[in-house]
Parts: sequence; structure tokens; C-alpha cells
Amino acid sequence: MSDLLERLRGRGWRMTAQRRVVAEVLDGDHVHLTADEVHARAIVKLPEISRATVYNTLGELVSLGEILEVSTDRRAKRYDPNAHRPHQHLVCSQCGAIRDVHPTGNPLSVLPDSERFGFTISDVEVTYRGVCPSCAAGA
Repeated sequence: MSDLLERLRGRGWRMTAQRRVVAEVLDGDHVHLTADEVHARAIVKLPEISRATVYNTLGELVSLGEILEVSTDRRAKRYDPNAHRPHQHLVCSQCGAIRDVHPTGNPLSVLPDSERFGFTISDVEVTYRGVCPSCAAGA
């Protein structure tokens, strides 16, 4: 059983066939699918699943804090099931590929006290940008 499915079962989330398929599609490392990609993969497993059901399920999972909604530039939102593992993202500026990265050190320590303007910081989002090996090779 996937990590996401285990977390949802632990919460007592009602597991319909449609919800199960969405969670299964989102399973894995470095998964950052758009809602349309989730739907396309879900209909392979459950042909009768509707786009609305996929969108509603994704919205509910985001509200529960079980998946992250990732926005990079002006591209479609993507959904990341690794909500419970602190990480940052590495994004290809050409094709939009996203990878989870785990830099060493505390990201809060990068911002000096003089630049915090009295804020109490609760979260940090860092996005690293570059060109992936496939785009660099001209693929």
C-alpha cells in the first residue's frame, strides 16, 4: 500500500474506488502531476472516473494537507504527494520537469534577522531552477 493510501486510511478517510485510484496515481517519489495528467492515468484504472471527481478529490486532499499544490511560473498547478516530507523543488525552465530535492542545512537560517521585518517565519518555499539533462542535450 502506498504512503498516501496509508496516511488516508489512518485518518479514517472514506476510501471510494475513485478516491483510491486518485491516491494510487499520485503514489511515488518525484510525482508532480497536473489534474489532467491524474485524470488521464486514473481512467486507465477506472474508466468511469470523471474529471470533476478527480478535481474534487485533489482539492480535498490539498485541504487535508495530504498533498501539496505546486505552482511554477504560469504553468498548470501540479500535485505532490510528499506533503509530509520536507523538501524543495528543482524545476527545468524549459520543459517544466520537477524533481524533489533535499538541500542540507536549515532554510530559515538563510534569511538574516535584519531581513525578517519582525515576522515569525513558519514555512519556507525555495524553488531551484535550471535546465534538465534532456533539455540540455537537445532532446
